Amino acid sequence: MAKRGKKYIEAKKKVEDRKYGLDEAIKLALEIAFASFDETVDIAVRLGVNPKYSDQMVRGGVALPHGLGKEIRVIAFCKGEKQQEAQEAGADVVGAEDLVKKVQDGWLEFDKAVATPDMMSQVGKVGRILGPRGLMPNAKTGTVTFDIGAAVKELKKGMVEYKVDKAGVIHAPVGKVSFGPEKLKENIQVLLESINRAKPSSVKGAYFLGLAVATTMGPGIKIDANNISNYLE
Repeated sequence: MAKRGKKYIEAKKKVEDRKYGLDEAIKLALEIAFASFDETVDIAVRLGVNPKYSDQMVRGGVALPHGLGKEIRVIAFCKGEKQQEAQEAGADVVGAEDLVKKVQDGWLEFDKAVATPDMMSQVGKVGRILGPRGLMPNAKTGTVTFDIGAAVKELKKGMVEYKVDKAGVIHAPVGKVSFGPEKLKENIQVLLESINRAKPSSVKGAYFLGLAVATTMGPGIKIDANNISNYLE
């Protein structure tokens, strides 16, 4: 088990062994943040799903109203007039087979990737490179589309893509400590709304089982999921 520093231990002492309301949890997370840099605030959402079944896989993407507080580098796999559309929307690098080759050769200086459907047979060649890094375009997250300009704009604004892990948990960033409680709350609400809409029809019983918020260096703070409707917009 990793040894914790003094600042973390002091911050942890301020977190009570109970479940907090959303507003209270966000406020506490910001109060106990101690890093010398602007920490990212993350949320973990435990769902009542069994990801080993394909019909209970939860994944999606949503543009947060206040973004993520960082510059998002976006590349676009597309051809013809779609390349100009992607460039005008703000894509950092645009290409077709040439861009696929560039990635094959080891270039990975980007944060997100989008593609038009007609390019996916080519993009599939770098699936083993992009997939494990969470960079593979996917129709379910809105990153495989002929509306390439809109997709690029959403990603540049701060679109969060999420996918439930093997333990039934979704981990996602929701902004920076410098955002303050109101902006973070609004980002979290939009994310939870999206996850709620992505609920598989096969899921019975409670869908949201647990929530927790934490900064990059800080301890997790549990949030009461019993009244999840109160957290949704």
